This record gives sequence, C-alpha cells and structure tokens, in this order.
Amino acid sequence: MLKALNHQEPDRIPFDLGSTLVTGISSRAYKAYLEYLGKPAEKIEIVDMVQQLASVPEEMLRELEVDIRGLWPGPPSNWKLEIEEDENYRWFKDEWGIIWKMPKVAGFYFDMQFHPLAEIDSIEGLRKHKWPNPTDPARFVGLREKAEAAYNAGYAVVMGNMTGGFAEIPAWLRGFENWYCDLALNPQFAHELLDITLDIQMRYVEKILEVIGDLLTVYIDSEDAGSQKGPLMSRKMFQEFVKPRLKQLYEMVKKRSRAKIFVHSCGSVYELIPDFIEAGVDILNPVQISAKHMDPVRLKREFGKDLTFWGGGVDTQYILPRGTPAEVRDCVRRQIEILAPGGGFVFNTVHNIQADVPPQNLEAMLLTLKEYGKY
Repeated sequence: MLKALNHQEPDRIPFDLGSTLVTGISSRAYKAYLEYLGKPAEKIEIVDMVQQLASVPEEMLRELEVDIRGLWPGPPSNWKLEIEEDENYRWFKDEWGIIWKMPKVAGFYFDMQFHPLAEIDSIEGLRKHKWPNPTDPARFVGLREKAEAAYNAGYAVVMGNMTGGFAEIPAWLRGFENWYCDLALNPQFAHELLDITLDIQMRYVEKILEVIGDLLTVYIDSEDAGSQKGPLMSRKMFQEFVKPRLKQLYEMVKKRSRAKIFVHSCGSVYELIPDFIEAGVDILNPVQISAKHMDPVRLKREFGKDLTFWGGGVDTQYILPRGTPAEVRDCVRRQIEILAPGGGFVFNTVHNIQADVPPQNLEAMLLTLKEYGKY
C-alpha cells in the first residue's frame, strides 16, 4: 500500500472496499452479493445511514484482500440517531440540524429535506447559531485501540473529517440555491460561514491527530466540487472560497503526521485538479471517468506524477449497474492498464457500489481485479 501511495509498483494493486464513506457498498448490493454466494445475509450493519452503506465485516475484508481499514468517530454525547417514520417515509435529524428523509418503498438513500441555516442571512445569525462540538470526548472513545489493531495487523489506517468539506457542508446547511447565491451576491457572509466550518474542522482534526496521528496513513476529505459537465463553481470562486481553507487544513495534517491527503470530489473536476494539488492533495477520488474531461489516459499522463488515483477502477454510472459481466471485465482490465503503471493507483469503483448493481457484475469486477491486479 505504501509503495503505491509513493508511486512505486508493489506486488499487486491495493484494493479498497468500505474503508471510507465514498469507497463502500450499498447494503442492498451487499445483501444481494451475499445471497448470490449462498452466505448468510440477514444481519447487515449500516455504517452510514444517509447512503445506506454496509459495514463490511472483517472476515469478508480478509477474504477479498482489502488493504485498508477505516476508522469512524463515535456520536457526540449530546446527540443520538433517532429515526422517526410515518406511513410512507423515515427521517432523522443529524447533529448539524439537517433533516434527512427516505421513502419506505423504493428508497435508496436519505435525502436532505431541511437546511437549518436557510433562513439565516446575517453574520450575527451565524455566530449565534448553536454549532456541534468537534472535540466532544465521546467522538474519540476507543479510537486509539482500533487504530493500533489495524496498524499492527499491517493495514493502512484511514480516517476523515466529521462531515462534508468546504465545498459541501455550507450548501447542506444553507440549501444549495441559497449557498451558490451567497458565493456570488454575499461573499462576506459566505466567508464567515466557511471560517466557522474551518474552525470546527481544524479543532476536530487536531484532536484526531493527537489521538492517532502517528498511526494514520491517509486523511480523508470530501469536497464534492464537480457536476457531470464541469465544476459546480467557477475556478476563481474555488480559489477564493475553498482552496485557502483546504491548504490551511492540509498543512496542519502534514505538519503533525505522515498521512497522505485524500480528496473525494465527484464529477468533472479536471479544471480544479491543479488547485487541489497546490493545496496539498496527494490522492484523488473517485476519478469519475464518465464525466466530461475526466479521461483516465489524460489524467494519468498529466497528473500521475503528483496524484494517486484511488478509484476509477470501473464505471459505476453505466457499466457496473447496467452492463454485462463481460463489459465489466473489459472496463476493469482497461482501467488497470491505464492507471496501474508506475504505482499511484488504489483500485476502487467510481464512488460507492450502488444498490442496483447485479451480484454477477460485482463478481466479475472482483475476479478481473484478482487476475490482472498483479504487477
């Protein structure tokens, strides 16, 4: 794993499944895969309620030769998950005050239904708002012991921020329309909101590094900044509002640990990659090869010396859910041929394995990785 992250060719391509909330598998897809294998599928734990991701058991991680182990913070002492429901929906409020709702029938995820800062339009209102306590001791109970167990077993240890990053959490709190209007029409307000979230993230990460910094291989940050066709904000806005705060956070991580910086940013982010690199990013995920300007050949050629590509192993928008097993094999083989040479590649799907992925296609992906994943 360390060789791959340092752009050297190891004995085989490292593989990730479930070490982060953006490299996992839907509980429905995992249940279908277990049933396909003839294994018990009744008790599947959920590691992320919003995305309905399965917690992949240690036994399965070993069977699949997964090289990474993810760590998760505990819930804060003043909040617990309480799911309410009516005839048609289930919903819950998270510690930020965001309400998430999912249909009981045919629902794949919980979607945002309430944004707690939607009606706040003043800096004074932001400062009076009740914010989460990032250093609540309950978040870190048992964290050191779990990190030591994974590290001593020879796995890469990864852990991420406590919520979405600077390109995400403001939109979740304000509502997407409000937030993008803020960036254009009320930049002082936008900067204040970002500074508040920066302070929360810095305090949280500082505590993480205090507890497990010497054991941490990779720090995970989620900064969804792309759509299917291009960035969600102009590069100029990204450089003004997001990049400086990324740089400040990442500098602290690198100063206090040896961890590499992993950034998750869906969609077409080609235009922003130089800024991510300048901010301190070492690893790009999910490498959305079906998005505009995200041709893997071009990405490897232009950025392969600076970035490890953690993802991009198979297209999850079309090929994995809708293709044949043969098409899945062809896609996996091609992506390995492009991204693996010279190291700097960790195999994972483009984002999480979704609920509608047939188990035959998942099997085809895994078998092809095993066949072609050796250097």
